[in-house]
Amino acid sequence: MIGPRSSVEQVAIRMATPLAVVTATFLFFAGHNRPGGGFAAGLLVGAIVALRTMAGLQRPLDPARLLAIGALTTVGVSMAPMAFGRSVLDQTVGKLDVPLLGTVKFGSALVYDAGVLLIVVGLIVAVLDGLGIDAVGADPDRSSR
Repeated sequence: MIGPRSSVEQVAIRMATPLAVVTATFLFFAGHNRPGGGFAAGLLVGAIVALRTMAGLQRPLDPARLLAIGALTTVGVSMAPMAFGRSVLDQTVGKLDVPLLGTVKFGSALVYDAGVLLIVVGLIVAVLDGLGIDAVGADPDRSSR
């Protein structure tokens, strides 16, 4: 049985976190050309947050703030083209010359995906809060022992 503060569990989650963050970053940036994007990266980041919270490695984030920032970002990016006479969700793509990287393309869809990522992570954290999972584990009474 794994104890409330199992060192093996914590070390395993600490070792897996950087790999999961790199994978989530790849999924986030690969989203419109390949499978991935804000939703897939948000699920992976949410899984990281859930594992770290249940292992006692971090405190739960504020789900209301994540949801609000994500919703405002997605709605703002969705409606911004209307101010310029274009249709809703019309994407703008820009190019930037970076000295070491060369020409880097970026689009408004990337900002939209960031909002989706925040919404997904906020929903996962809200579910954790709703289930009563605190920074010690799934049992709220465990912290009093």
